[in-house]
Amino acid sequence: VRRPTASDIVAKASEAAFGRPLVSNTLRSMVVEAMVDLALGDGWTWCSADFAGWDFEHADGTRLEVKQSAARQTWDAPARQAPPRFDIAPRTGHWAGSNWVEGAGRQAHLYLLAHHPLTDETADHRDPQQWVFYVVAADMLPAAKSLSLKGAEDLTIAGNIFLGHERRKGWFLDEAAMRQEANAALAQVGLARA
Repeated sequence: VRRPTASDIVAKASEAAFGRPLVSNTLRSMVVEAMVDLALGDGWTWCSADFAGWDFEHADGTRLEVKQSAARQTWDAPARQAPPRFDIAPRTGHWAGSNWVEGAGRQAHLYLLAHHPLTDETADHRDPQQWVFYVVAADMLPAAKSLSLKGAEDLTIAGNIFLGHERRKGWFLDEAAMRQEANAALAQVGLARA
C-alpha cells in the first residue's frame, strides 16, 4: 500500500469539495472569491483568511468584501424557499495579523454581492457565467444586518462589472472594458484611481 502524499490529499479533498456542480455553503464563498480574483485587474490582492475583515485590497487601499447567495443548495429545497439575502452586518472591528483593531462599522469600501439564480439541473456554482454580480458602496448600504436581492439590485453602482456579463446571461469583457467600467464605478463613490 502506497503512503499518500500531500498532493494526493489535496487532490482528494479538492475533488470532494469542488468536484460536483453544487458547492456547499461553507465552501461556496471561496469559489466566488476565486472567480473575482481571476477577474480583477492588477493591483488587487486576495487577502481573505480565517478572520479577515475584507476579501480583496487594492494597492491604493480600496477594500472589497464579497458576499454570495445561491438559489439552489446541495440539499433538497423546501417547498417554500427563503428569498436570497446577503450578510452586510457592520462589525465591531477587524483582525490585523494577531491584533484586534477596534472600529465599529463596515470594514470594506465596496461590497460585491454575487447571486446564483439557477435552480434546475444546469446549476453549477463553479461556472462564473451563471452568477450575477452587484457592486454596492458600503456607505450606501442600509443600517441592517442583511440585504435582499432587490436591495442589491436597487443600490448597485455597477452590476456585473468584474465578470462583465449582462444580467442573467454572460460573457467576459475584455480587460480594457472591465477596467473602464470598474474605474467608473469607483469614481461614483469617490475612490477613482488613474
